[in-house]
Amino acid sequence: MKEQQQSLLLSSSARFPPPQGVRLSYGTAGFRADAGLLQSTVYRVGILAALRSLKLDSSVIGLMITASHNKESDNGVKIADPSGGMLSQHWEPFADALANAPSPQHLLHLIIEFVEKENIPLEGARPAQILLGRDTRPSGESLLEAAKQGISSILGAVAIDMGIVTTPQLHWMVRARNKGVKASELDYFEQLSSSFRCLMDLIPSGSTFNEVDYKLVVDGANGVGGEKLEVLKKRLDGLAIEVRNSGKDGGVLNEGVGADYVQKEKVVPRGFSSQDVGIRCASLDGDADRLVYFSVPSESSSKIDLVDGDKMLSLFAVFIKEQLSILNKEGHTDVNSDYQPRLGVIQTAYANGASTDYLRRLGLEVLFTPTGVKYLHEKAAEYDIGIYFEANGHGTIVFSESFLCWLESRNYELSSVVKGSEQQKAALRLLAVSKLINQAVGDALSGLLLVEAILRHMGWSIHRWTELYQDLPSRQLKVKVVDRTAVVTANAETVAVRPPGIQEAINAETAKYPQGRSFIRPSGTEDVIRVYAEASTQEAADSLANSVAKLVDQFLGFSSS
Repeated sequence: MKEQQQSLLLSSSARFPPPQGVRLSYGTAGFRADAGLLQSTVYRVGILAALRSLKLDSSVIGLMITASHNKESDNGVKIADPSGGMLSQHWEPFADALANAPSPQHLLHLIIEFVEKENIPLEGARPAQILLGRDTRPSGESLLEAAKQGISSILGAVAIDMGIVTTPQLHWMVRARNKGVKASELDYFEQLSSSFRCLMDLIPSGSTFNEVDYKLVVDGANGVGGEKLEVLKKRLDGLAIEVRNSGKDGGVLNEGVGADYVQKEKVVPRGFSSQDVGIRCASLDGDADRLVYFSVPSESSSKIDLVDGDKMLSLFAVFIKEQLSILNKEGHTDVNSDYQPRLGVIQTAYANGASTDYLRRLGLEVLFTPTGVKYLHEKAAEYDIGIYFEANGHGTIVFSESFLCWLESRNYELSSVVKGSEQQKAALRLLAVSKLINQAVGDALSGLLLVEAILRHMGWSIHRWTELYQDLPSRQLKVKVVDRTAVVTANAETVAVRPPGIQEAINAETAKYPQGRSFIRPSGTEDVIRVYAEASTQEAADSLANSVAKLVDQFLGFSSS
């Protein structure tokens, strides 16, 4: 590394000393903490983003400043790789080391070592492009400046500020830029609205929607998603959306509002009341990468009927399976249809057992991965069409390039032989879904439009959708332990292989309950073991969770030491 580059890193990093006594770790959500602790970290992630771009032949990299569904005083930073997906897991240890380097000299030494090991060209030999985005948090502006300082401390690196955007918008822009496609916010809105219009135009003539079903009320979590939905809805015909908690009426980000609050508490968010009984409602989270639906069942209760990520996954799977079977119907000898696309549904152990049973009864291939979007996305990408969602409402649909090429040519063949046939419409619908859904990452806005189009296609109310299957009652608990690493799991975290004997004890407890299922896994951030249990009644699920929590304490808790 030449002297000019070294002195630039030393002088700029001296302006961003790390906070004393704080150790940060790069997880699925990147770095996240109280915003006051993050200046130095965001500066250093700016350096990492520039190095990542140089390593990957000047590919465009994204840097997003957000703490998603966390409280407003928190903030965070994460990287979007060229595919629009998350930072490669291979670089996470370097991110940790970079954030926690105690001095400019340590930081420089770390960068020199890493650059040599990874063979990254420096000294402005190549340009590096970083797209920057932030959510609506007040701390975002000063953290954005820190990121820019980090990026410009690598010679030849350029920061492009995309302004206030949702996290999925930034991921979409990164993916589009690297594919050589236009990628402004306007392009994002245009792609979503035109794909939505296409799906609406292809709705079968027999589908009916009554007036109550026509209206959708959306809780914007007082965040960036509500703001962007106000812009997007002006481009949509045939969909009446009312946005509440848009952030303009003095509400606080994620406070008593938002997808995370609604999904966990199962109560109406602020701004909703008995006047909304029977109406289809949806809730975005703070940076609009999660979505859940709900309805208010009665005037006398603040409880809701929740439609979570598992039910969204099921809705998408039913629709896509239907389109694939129409597409593969025989009957047109002039059209080649011997290619059988592979459709896979990916869940974690936290998916409700009733949803897994429902999907398997449909004849779908269901696989499990460890908890975390990065694992789900990776597995989904192995299929022609991979659908994944977590119960919290984060997920998407991934289409392989080879399947989309086949679908384009199939549509072309069908249009020349049987134009306007049901088969051709099915091909057009699947192509529209591939453009409407954000394939880079979970996206509440694109997911919402896809839900709306499919409900109209099916002629389903939210109540019909809710009744696809009945969730099994469940309970989650945390048990404080001396050392969480003492628990080692296998089979996508559903089986504890260490400590010896604990899984057998859990199995014996689970067998006592009808439809019982339970597993344990170590937390990624604190010395606790998470316990999940479900059974045929809430009382049984609670009882099973408590029994398994006692086993964890017996084997690993403070009493065992």
